[in-house]
Amino acid sequence: MMKLSRIHILSLLSLFVAVSLGAQNMTDLLIGEVLVDNTCSLTDGFGQRNGWIELFNTSNGTVKFGGCYLSDDKDNLKKYHIPTSDRSAQVGPRQSVIFFTSGDSSQGTFYTNFKLRKGSTLYLVSNDGRTVIDQVEIPSDLPADCSVVRVPTGVKEMDFITKISQKPSPGSYNGDVDAKTKSEIMKEQDPHGWVLTLIAVMVVFTALMILSFIFRWIGNTHQRPKKEKVKKQKARKPVKTGDLTPEVAAAITMALSQEFGGEVYAAIALALDDYLGGGIHDAESFVITINPTPGSTWADKAQNFRQLPR
Repeated sequence: MMKLSRIHILSLLSLFVAVSLGAQNMTDLLIGEVLVDNTCSLTDGFGQRNGWIELFNTSNGTVKFGGCYLSDDKDNLKKYHIPTSDRSAQVGPRQSVIFFTSGDSSQGTFYTNFKLRKGSTLYLVSNDGRTVIDQVEIPSDLPADCSVVRVPTGVKEMDFITKISQKPSPGSYNGDVDAKTKSEIMKEQDPHGWVLTLIAVMVVFTALMILSFIFRWIGNTHQRPKKEKVKKQKARKPVKTGDLTPEVAAAITMALSQEFGGEVYAAIALALDDYLGGGIHDAESFVITINPTPGSTWADKAQNFRQLPR
């Protein structure tokens, strides 16, 4: 029970750390839309029509942006500091938040201390005051009530293009809300899934063919040295009849040991000398005959003055 409790506690701590780290990923923020001259668009909490900045969260988790900076001056990236203590300084997954550029930050967390200017560049800076997370150039000829907007290229893809919009959409999705995903388009084109099934079978078959080729190549690579060794063994010169091999020499030794006594070593020595040196020991008949003779000192052990060969 104690072990299970420890495991549960560690799991909860790991989950808490992972969620905390995910919530602090400020690089998932980008400047979604910017409007400078606001004459008929969004009004703030004081009923005023100020320029505004939209920050968009591209991730699937909540991002806390307290401590970050907004600025329109490259030489002063810490122009407006978003309060860290404000718990509302966060944005949910794929959601946006609006900052009003009223020039009076005393109005609240979401009011900057500068007004937007045409021809300037807006910077979103990390909490270190140096790292630029995102930036948007505001055209000098931007018409009134027109915004610089980042539009996603797809429903799920977070790739954006920047363009001028005559219909600002603060706090809402900048793309086509009625756009269909690729899976929805595929479902309409292939309602029974035959195309997807065929593609899956082809992919699996191709993968199996590639694996078969790889394994066959590996097997041939390992068997090649063995085949070459066998070929070398077969290519050896066959033993001729009458050649002295270790087996033949052993057989001769055993036969002579059974037939004779101490004369065996002399016979072996004479036979080897004749085979290797080609010498002739009996010019008359070319036959060597060794027979025990009674009274002869040929087999006398006392005549062996050196150690017997092994």
